[in-house]
Amino acid sequence: MSLAFASLSHIPPLKSTTHNFNSRCTHRTFALNYASKTEPETSRPDKRTIPVEKKVEEPGEIELEVLYDDGFGSDSVKDYFRAAKDVVRDDGGPPRWFSPVECGKPVNNAPLLLFLPGSDGVGLGLILHHKSLGKVFEIRCLHIPVKDRTSFEGLIHIVEKCIKSEHSIRPNRPIFLLGDSFGGCLALAVAARNPNIDLVLVLVNPATSFDKSPLQPVFPLLENLPSNLHVTVPYMLSFVMGDPIKMAMVGIKKDIPSPQTIEKLSNALTSMLPLLSELAEIIPRETLLWKLKLLKSAAAYTNSRLHAVKAPVLVLTSGKDNLLPSADEGDRLFSTLKNCKVRHFKDNGHTLLLEDGVNLLTVIKGAGMYRRSRRRDVIMDHLPPTKSEYDKTFIQGERWFSLATSPVYFSTLPSGEIVRGLEGVPKKGPVLLVSYHMLWGLDLGMLYKQFLDEIKVNLFGMAHPVIFSPRAESSRREFTHYDNLFLFGGIPVSPVTMYRLLQQGSFVLLFPGGAREALHRKGEEYKLFWPKQPEFVRMAARFGATIVPYGVVGEDDLTQLVLDYDDQKRIPSLREWIEDRNKEIIHVGDGVVSQRELYLPFVLPKIPGRFYFLFGKPSETKGKVLVDDRDNAIAMYRQIKSEVEGLISYLKKKREEDPYRSIAQRSLFQATWGPSAQIPTFEL
Repeated sequence: MSLAFASLSHIPPLKSTTHNFNSRCTHRTFALNYASKTEPETSRPDKRTIPVEKKVEEPGEIELEVLYDDGFGSDSVKDYFRAAKDVVRDDGGPPRWFSPVECGKPVNNAPLLLFLPGSDGVGLGLILHHKSLGKVFEIRCLHIPVKDRTSFEGLIHIVEKCIKSEHSIRPNRPIFLLGDSFGGCLALAVAARNPNIDLVLVLVNPATSFDKSPLQPVFPLLENLPSNLHVTVPYMLSFVMGDPIKMAMVGIKKDIPSPQTIEKLSNALTSMLPLLSELAEIIPRETLLWKLKLLKSAAAYTNSRLHAVKAPVLVLTSGKDNLLPSADEGDRLFSTLKNCKVRHFKDNGHTLLLEDGVNLLTVIKGAGMYRRSRRRDVIMDHLPPTKSEYDKTFIQGERWFSLATSPVYFSTLPSGEIVRGLEGVPKKGPVLLVSYHMLWGLDLGMLYKQFLDEIKVNLFGMAHPVIFSPRAESSRREFTHYDNLFLFGGIPVSPVTMYRLLQQGSFVLLFPGGAREALHRKGEEYKLFWPKQPEFVRMAARFGATIVPYGVVGEDDLTQLVLDYDDQKRIPSLREWIEDRNKEIIHVGDGVVSQRELYLPFVLPKIPGRFYFLFGKPSETKGKVLVDDRDNAIAMYRQIKSEVEGLISYLKKKREEDPYRSIAQRSLFQATWGPSAQIPTFEL
C-alpha cells in the first residue's frame, strides 16, 4: 500500500574500475597491523602469516549510475570451497583481517564493514556478496586459522581493537558488524561492550540460540566418534547447515526454459558434492570439538549482555535452519533488543549467505539500514537500484502483473503532438511529475519501470510516514513491497525533503491528493482531491523545475471496491480498528498532501484490463514570477489540475477504442507474435 508519493533523483554515472584476477590470486589479503598483533591464550607451533600486499589508493571518486551491475551472482558455493581450500592449506598464525581483492574500490565516504565469520572461521562466507557489497562498503573479513585456539574473549578483543582504532581515525563514519552464526554472537558482544561507538549490526542466523539447537544430543557423540569416521561428518553437516538446491541455484539465470534450468541445476549439484569432503580440511576433528565449546561459551557470554546492546540491529533468519532455531531466535531478539529489525527467509537454510535468492546488499538497503554518517540521510544515503534488483523486482517479481495489464505509455511533445513512449518527458531534472493517486498505488511499479527503461532515472517517491513506521515491523517480516519502496527511492514525505530533491535536480513524483485519493471511496475513481494551496508550484518555480502533469487509468479494470471507508465506519469492530490505527499515525500537512484518516479498503479482483498513461505537455517555471506572486501560482496550479483531469478523461474515452483492451485479445496477440512484442492500442 503506497500512500502520498512525491519525488526522485538522477544519479551520476559510474566510473568503475575493472579488476581481473585469477582464482588463486582472488583472495590474497591486505594485512592490518592492529589485528595481527593480538596473541591467543594458547601457544601455536606455527606463526607464519598470509602474504601481505599494501593497499594502493586510487585517485578520484567512484560514483554509481542507475542500474549498475553489482556483480551479484557471478560467484557460487564452488568458489567458496576452492578459495577456502587455498586459504586453510599450510595455515598458521593468529586471527587477522583481510580485504578480498575482488571487492574493489567503494564509493566515496563508504562505511566500514567488518565480516565476522561462522564456525568455519575462514572468513570467506561472504564470497557471493564481495563484489556487490564492495562497491558501497570498505570490507574487511576476520580470518581465524584452523589450528587457532583463541578464546571467545580473545576474539572480542581483536574486534574491539579494530573498531576503536577506526573510530579514533574517522569518528563520524559508522562501522557495520556483519556476524554470521557464531559471528553474530561476536558482533552482539562487541556492541554491548562499546555502546559509545557508532555500530550497525547485521546478524545472519546468530548462534545466540545454540543451547536450543535440535542437534544438541548429537554433539556429545562427535567427541567419541572414531577418527577414521570423522570424514563422514562433513557430509552429515552439509545437509544440516544449508539447502543444497538453493546453493546450487546460485548463478543460474531465472529466465531460461525449465529443461535448461534442470540440466544446469543437476550439473551444479553433481560438481558440488565432491567438494563437501574438503570440509574435513576446513573443520578437522580437533577444530570441530573446539568450535562446539567456543559456540557454547559465546552464546552464554552474549545472552547475558543483550540488555546492553544500544546499536541498531538487522537480523536475518531462515525458516529451514536445521542447525539452530533461527526463526524463534529472531522473535526473541526482536522483542529483547531496543532497536531491532528482522527479515525472515522462510525457504532458506542455515547458510543463508551462500544460498540463491538472498542479495545481502538489497536486504540492507530495503531495510533502510545503509548510511555513511551518524544519522541516515534519506537522500544522500540512497543508493541507486542495481541491474539485479531491477531484474528481481520487475522481470521476475512483477512480470505476470505487467503481462496481465499490458501498460501503454504516451507523452506530449512541445508541439502538442501525442506520441507513444516517453519522448515528450524532459530527460534532465529538476522535473516535477504530478498526477492522480490510483487506489493503493497500483500503477507505481509500472511507472518506475518505464522511467528506468526509457530515461534511466529513478523516481524518488515521497510516501506517507506510516509506511516507514516501526509499527510496520515484525519478527517474521519477509522482504516485501515496503522494502522495495526504500530500494527504489521511497522517502517519508515532507516539504524539506521535496525542497532538497528539487534543489539537486531530481525527478520528483507528487500526488497532491495523497492518501485521500489512494484510499478513496466507491464511485470516486479518477476524482482529484487536491489541497487548496499551490505550494508545489511555488516550490518548483524556486528551482526552475519543469512540471509535467500526467493521467493514468485502469484501476477500475482491475479491482472492485467492496468495503470502503464509509462502509467500515458503520461496522463497530472495523470502526474501532480504524480509530486505534489512526491514533499514533503522523498526518501530513495540507501543503503537500491532504490530511485524512487512513483505512484499509476491501477489494475484489476483476479480469485484468489494461493500464494507460498519458504525460501532458511540460510546463516550464523558469523565468516566471510564481514564488512571490501568489495569484500567478494559483492560476498555474489550477491549470495543471485541469490538465490532469483532461488527460484522465481523454484516456477513459480512447480506451474504449482499443481493440486490445481485453486480456483475451492481448493474450492471442502475444501467443502469435511472442511475449516481447509491443501490443498495439488505439489510434492517436
